[in-house]
Amino acid sequence: MEMRRLGRTDIHVSKICLGTMTWGQQNTEEEGHAQIETALDYGVNFLDTAEMYSVPAREETYGRTEEIIGSWLKKSGKRKDIVLATKVAGPMPHLKHIRPHLHREGRNDLDRRSVLEACDASLTRLGTDYIDLYQVHWPSRRTNFFGVLKYRHLEEDNAVPLEETLSAMQELVDAGKVRAIGLSNETPWGLSKALGLSEADKAPRVASVQNPYNLLNRSYEIGLSEMSIREECGLLAYSPLASGFLTGKYMNGARPEGARFTLFSGTFGRYLNEAGEAAMEAYVKLARENGMDPSQMANAFVNMQPFLTSNIIGATSQQQLKTALETHDMTLPKELIKEINKIETQYPMPCP
Repeated sequence: MEMRRLGRTDIHVSKICLGTMTWGQQNTEEEGHAQIETALDYGVNFLDTAEMYSVPAREETYGRTEEIIGSWLKKSGKRKDIVLATKVAGPMPHLKHIRPHLHREGRNDLDRRSVLEACDASLTRLGTDYIDLYQVHWPSRRTNFFGVLKYRHLEEDNAVPLEETLSAMQELVDAGKVRAIGLSNETPWGLSKALGLSEADKAPRVASVQNPYNLLNRSYEIGLSEMSIREECGLLAYSPLASGFLTGKYMNGARPEGARFTLFSGTFGRYLNEAGEAAMEAYVKLARENGMDPSQMANAFVNMQPFLTSNIIGATSQQQLKTALETHDMTLPKELIKEINKIETQYPMPCP
């Protein structure tokens, strides 16, 4: 498994990262532990989680994924073998159960007290005294993320300034609780602002950006890709299979038993539009015509991008996991890339 430098830090992570957001809801603790062991067998050293996991986010399962990772770390004694990433949640109306004692109006946010308290709680659940990569899960300000392609400016959105959030991150770094920081669901402006704060010695330097990137959503290529390369702040790509749509299992209206969209259709509906379904069918057909598993073609495409640091894969079964892990050394032929780009030209970013 190829190892890549995380930003400008001395941390090196595997080209494939194991995502964990289904653990504690779609996957049991035992299954989560088994996934970690399988990933390690393939050479993966990178785990990504978040305080709000598992997903869909519910009060009953808040923090459960971190607890599952923590129990594995305690059982295995392999903390030093793992690069561990987690995230602090930003504001979202349905997350009123996160730190309500700090936000009586019911809006969790990214103020100093929230960031510091969230980190301490994650450390407790994970059973460790440091986090390798601590990320802002999404911005406090209203901008284009979670299915929104076009930016619409609001003069007043009551956002916590990015300076305050990243200053709190600096406190965590200074205390030895965090080794590096990252952004997630971020825009070129947000990354540029954060890098400027680090140059002014007001914040740690951002090491990575965790954004969605897949064949149905290549919006990262517009502005952030150049920044990733020139600023040495690579992409941690999440949802490389577009929540499973690029496997082809939802074609022709199919809803397989136990599949994510079958269980939680209201949470992952951004891929259900006419252009998205047409593009998905075109990619699946192209993969099969070239003798490839559609999911492996989709993952291999992500793995090949020059702005990528690591591809965050997720699975609910061992077979799904192994299929994804096997793409770590796959290379798509140039002619196949050309055909992929033709489909993108026909259906540009149908599912941001």
